[in-house]
Amino acid sequence: QVLDTRAVQVSKVTVNGQDAKFVLGEKHSFKGSPLEITFPFELRRGQEAIVEISFESSPKSSALQWFSPEQTSGKKHPFLFSQCQVEWIHA
Repeated sequence: QVLDTRAVQVSKVTVNGQDAKFVLGEKHSFKGSPLEITFPFELRRGQEAIVEISFESSPKSSALQWFSPEQTSGKKHPFLFSQCQVEWIHA
């Protein structure tokens, strides 16, 4: 599976709780870098997979934006949100 990334450092990927191999491809000037994930098992038709990606963002991560603690309702913790849309991948 291939996902788009931009200015993030990926440290770990799991699929259904199992470690998955991943490679960040070459950076493209405006598209970012492809994140290619190799599932640790064969995905069957209709099977759901939960993909968890551990990463660090940066100010250059244009699709990721932060609210400071003062901007949130609880005023205690920052909040990360994405303006990207979820894509459902079916085998």
